[in-house]
Amino acid sequence: DVQLVESGGGSAQAGGSLRLSCATAADTYSNRCMGWFRQVPGKGREGVAAISGSGGTTYYADSVKGRFTISRDNAKNTVYLQMNMLKPEDTAMYYCAVPRRWRGCGRMEPAEYNYWGQGTQVTVS
Repeated sequence: DVQLVESGGGSAQAGGSLRLSCATAADTYSNRCMGWFRQVPGKGREGVAAISGSGGTTYYADSVKGRFTISRDNAKNTVYLQMNMLKPEDTAMYYCAVPRRWRGCGRMEPAEYNYWGQGTQVTVS
């Protein structure tokens, strides 16, 4: 039983920054792709960014390119999402997740991810 625990959410002004963290209890996922998703009430979950197990390959949704950066520190069993130049439309619950297979990593399709954290709320005004 390895949990994914998101933190770092909160309120920010438009143009501001937040850094989200996704921590695991062990190094179980150090060699696995990890993704960040977000969801607003009444809408489906959408992929935001993903990163390979080594950190050498990253993927971003067009809506966040140039503003968000995904990274990881496998020694700390943690994946990060640095969010800069925040916009009100970034307001959502953010989740980290692990896909079933490598081929699902960059597609960032929720149905291809099977392990999920509890989420952390981000509100931008």
